Amino acid sequence: MMAEYKGILVCGELADGKLASITTELLGCGRKLADSLQESLSCLLTSDAIGEASKEAIAFGADKVYTVEHPALKEYQADFHIQAVEKLVKDISPRIILMGQTFMGRDLAPRLAFRLDTSLATDCLDLSIDPETKLLIQTRPAYGGNARAVFTSELMPQMATVRSKAMSPLDRDNSRKGEVIPFKIDIDTSKVRAKIIETVKEEAVGVKLEDASVIVSGGRGLGGPEPFQTTLKELADLLHGAVGASRPPADNGWVPAALHIGLTGKIVAPDIYIAIAISGSSQHIAGCSGSKHIIAINKDPEANIFREAEFGVVGKYEEVVPAFTNKLRELLAG
Repeated sequence: MMAEYKGILVCGELADGKLASITTELLGCGRKLADSLQESLSCLLTSDAIGEASKEAIAFGADKVYTVEHPALKEYQADFHIQAVEKLVKDISPRIILMGQTFMGRDLAPRLAFRLDTSLATDCLDLSIDPETKLLIQTRPAYGGNARAVFTSELMPQMATVRSKAMSPLDRDNSRKGEVIPFKIDIDTSKVRAKIIETVKEEAVGVKLEDASVIVSGGRGLGGPEPFQTTLKELADLLHGAVGASRPPADNGWVPAALHIGLTGKIVAPDIYIAIAISGSSQHIAGCSGSKHIIAINKDPEANIFREAEFGVVGKYEEVVPAFTNKLRELLAG
């Protein structure tokens, strides 16, 4: 007998004991999809201690929250987490499974899709329900962010990972009612094939790139590390934003690798992305194409970045950026 696939499952993540921002975004998206289908929205939380995060998930839109607590789940470990997720999915048979396009989601989602013999659309920017077929319509970037592709699959369950900041969370409603369900599973710790020897956290100074609403990013054209620490930082601080970089500055050691934005670096989607002395390769555009507004400053009028930008200034950054910063400071002071 074939399983009846019903409902939506968000595989959530925690950050410092609270829901990670990507999880609140997934719950916001999942709530809309669930309402379109007139089905329920569930959230799975896995850790050694979940605490109040389960109630937080309900406040952000979940109808049910499944919690799996086990010492082996303190940090993400694929061989342990896949056991919990696979067991729950096979027990409740969700129609749709959503994960974040995060370190965990990029690793866990394809493993789960393989075990479930289903398809997976990664790095989605938009999700909706086809009103006729009730299937999930998945939109994701293609050709290095220069185009968007639309997918759907008849295989069940339907799976997607979603880019950070592509979706908006619902307003938190602590009066929402929901059900917290402890999910029991014996984690087989003998199945581990890779062990975490050491975890090194990057030092966060100021606003994190992934959380910034404004990013001031620099490229090879800046010529060295000094402009990142002065010109760009001054503008970013004024806008309460963060400093980022294209790949060459990171490769050259001008900035920490954690500031690299692009296909092989961070994927960001701020409200405003200011690209300074960045040529605009497809690899870089893939990392920032989700930005609401892109502003480009480059001395080369033929630079590819201008094709992506909503606003552009042709000129030397040494002249344009300080003038822009000073004018902005005047406006803010007035």
